[in-house]
Amino acid sequence: MKPAPTTYWDYIRVEELLSLQQGLAADDEEISNEEALFVTVHQVYELWFKLILRDLRSARDLFMSPRVAEQELSSAVERLRRIATIFRVAVAHFEVVETISTRSYLGFRDKLMPASGFQSAQLRQIEVLFGLEEADRIPLGPPGSHLAALEKPGGGSSPALRRVEETMADGPNLKEAIEAWLARTPIDATRNASGEVESDALGFVERYLAAHREVIGRTRDHAGAVAAETGRDVKVAQERLAANYERERASVEEFLAPADPQVRASTGVVRAALVFLESYRELPLLAWPREVLAALLEVEQGFVIFRQRHARMVERVIGRRTGTGGSAGVEYLDKTAVEYRIFKDIWAVRTVLLPVEDVPPLRDPAFYGFGALD
Repeated sequence: MKPAPTTYWDYIRVEELLSLQQGLAADDEEISNEEALFVTVHQVYELWFKLILRDLRSARDLFMSPRVAEQELSSAVERLRRIATIFRVAVAHFEVVETISTRSYLGFRDKLMPASGFQSAQLRQIEVLFGLEEADRIPLGPPGSHLAALEKPGGGSSPALRRVEETMADGPNLKEAIEAWLARTPIDATRNASGEVESDALGFVERYLAAHREVIGRTRDHAGAVAAETGRDVKVAQERLAANYERERASVEEFLAPADPQVRASTGVVRAALVFLESYRELPLLAWPREVLAALLEVEQGFVIFRQRHARMVERVIGRRTGTGGSAGVEYLDKTAVEYRIFKDIWAVRTVLLPVEDVPPLRDPAFYGFGALD
């Protein structure tokens, strides 16, 4: 039997899609243009979130493999950069919401109570899958209230709550998968006489910190000399500079060689791998791994900007009112933009990097050439 011709409206399911913008009304003709806009934009966000979750899962699944082939990293980067692009596009949608005046929004706002954007299960899933720890979550009220907010009215499970619980149980998250992958990085590696790969993470860290001490000492001296040329409060300025550079040196030492053995055991190799990949990014085998790090940073930056822009949109439309779901509103949104950082070490490594001419030489640069791991 010959299949029926495909039409655009059937493939996209246009009629069904256009029947979903009425909110609580029987028909979208019964609501204002502003309320129809409000519903539509949030539906668009949920569709974007669905696509973000698909790409996050596929990237996570790739890095869960015991060995990730170099040629597969380009696919992971492609997916991560698509997520970052979606966040950038989603940010622009807030401009559309801002066309709703405060008075127009207040005309239908009470219909929402106690509903809240906080009940977007897919946004909670993105946070969980990306790697936000439960201990780092900003509470809406008592412990566990972020999950209680997803219960159906009167209590009990809901589709939203089940979605989030399933994602929480579906470990590891992307951050954990990435860290496991980074921990396998051959750092300053070479092959012994038997052809086995020997990595030297500890030696690399020691050599790198020695180079960093030289660089920061040179920079401190240069800054002090520049301060001396000003001829005003030279001693005070030099003492302040010396203190600042000493704090920077100490923070870098603590980052790469933590004093606490437990912290060193849990983060040492991963942080060394981050510095290694960023410092020798031009070497063929390290180029794509470094692109993964850049893409992760791009995604997180996009997520942070999305949160910041959300807060400014809310403040512009309704000020600093209590949220419809009972949260602190803009104050809560601002806190999430500041505190919800996942890949903190990738951000922190920018403070640690050295000029290319000061990076210590590798024992065997040829190890990282094309075909070296075949």
